[in-house]
Amino acid sequence: MRRFLLITAVVTTSLLLSIVAHAQTVALVADRLIDGVSDRAINDAAVVIEGEDIVAVGGRDVIPAGAQVIELGDMTLMPGMINAHEHPQLYADDYQNAHLQASSAYKTLRSLAALQSWLLAGWTTVRVMGDGDVYYGNMDLKRAIAEGLFTAPRLTGAAHYISTTGGGGDMHFISPEQGVTPDGLIVDGPQAMIKAVRREVMYGSDWIKLMVTGAFHAVGGDPKNLAMSPEELAAAMAEAGRQGIPVAAHAHATAGINAAIRAGARSIEHGTYLDDESIELMVEHGTFYVPTIYVGDYYAGSDKLLAQAKNDDPYLQYRDEWLRLIGQAHRAGVKVVVGLDLGSTPVPATGVFAREFAVLVEAGLSEMDAIRAGTRVAAEMLDWDDRLGTLEAGKLADIIAVPGNPLKDISALERVGFVMIGGQIVRRPGETPSLSGALSKPDGGSPHE
Repeated sequence: MRRFLLITAVVTTSLLLSIVAHAQTVALVADRLIDGVSDRAINDAAVVIEGEDIVAVGGRDVIPAGAQVIELGDMTLMPGMINAHEHPQLYADDYQNAHLQASSAYKTLRSLAALQSWLLAGWTTVRVMGDGDVYYGNMDLKRAIAEGLFTAPRLTGAAHYISTTGGGGDMHFISPEQGVTPDGLIVDGPQAMIKAVRREVMYGSDWIKLMVTGAFHAVGGDPKNLAMSPEELAAAMAEAGRQGIPVAAHAHATAGINAAIRAGARSIEHGTYLDDESIELMVEHGTFYVPTIYVGDYYAGSDKLLAQAKNDDPYLQYRDEWLRLIGQAHRAGVKVVVGLDLGSTPVPATGVFAREFAVLVEAGLSEMDAIRAGTRVAAEMLDWDDRLGTLEAGKLADIIAVPGNPLKDISALERVGFVMIGGQIVRRPGETPSLSGALSKPDGGSPHE
């Protein structure tokens, strides 16, 4: 009995020590901080973390005695970045064929590696907007990450897009004799739309993505045309609304943008040919706008896409006008959100992905507003602003740090040097990051007395 009690005491003590160690108070200190709320950076700032939560933000005076302090020096602390339009399973530039050449399991494993690289580049949350997968590997991955099986950005979104026959998601370049399966759901008519929405929700989608118009990167179809009938759009919107699921509308054509806004879409994806009425409608309905600009710049003139000429048209001929309209929309009060749309193709997440912020600045947003578009405003669109998007007490400790001051040089976001997700450090300045055992308890800091 005494041996049993001794063993029990040792085990209990070990568990208590483990809990205390896990709950250790950590303070991050840097020359400046962007909290996502204030209009200016806070100088000589500190963020105090306990477990996975932020408990205090302010000057050094908020750091409690005994806290472990990590000094970051001439860096800027800010909320983790949110990529609100992405396709983790699209692993090749020629994405319309690639989904036929790899299994769902292979693409899911590959997308996990991509997501982890994005996390190391500062992207702590990703919204999936359909993917290169006939099945639902991305939703299984979302579940596995939420269960803590893997270290990767927080995932939300739609497993697939829902398109009509001949629409932006259909496979126009396949002969009619072939029974090839697209990587989205191709359905026609109101009842089929309802069934498609229900199927998406059943397998884990917490967003519905509708291909309301044609697409630029896809062979066939005209992105300037409205592909979905009013009845189909209304049926899909009604079923998503009945289930409490928000809708993201892929829409390039003006008529498609405006129809989707009126129907109740929470976000417009791309929105290339918006007009004054589109802007007025987005303000009136509180619709979020995810323009995904840089992806066109990345591919313009590259000869990497099957639909290269169709992609080049807006980016070589219309780009300046589109940027002007995005700036006009922002000044009118439209809630602009950062989305990349680059997929897990061989695109380096460090550097290239963050160039969306610079393009938003080029469109007329201030550096602070561009950062908010990829943090606070994106969190509002996801309806996760109670836990993400700003550095405030009570929020999850998804925190990054970049060198220098991104309010003076937005390209600093391309050089993320520190990453924390849920209170766990995955990247430190001066270290070669790796997610093989990278989730470490914060150590190496000096205790604050």
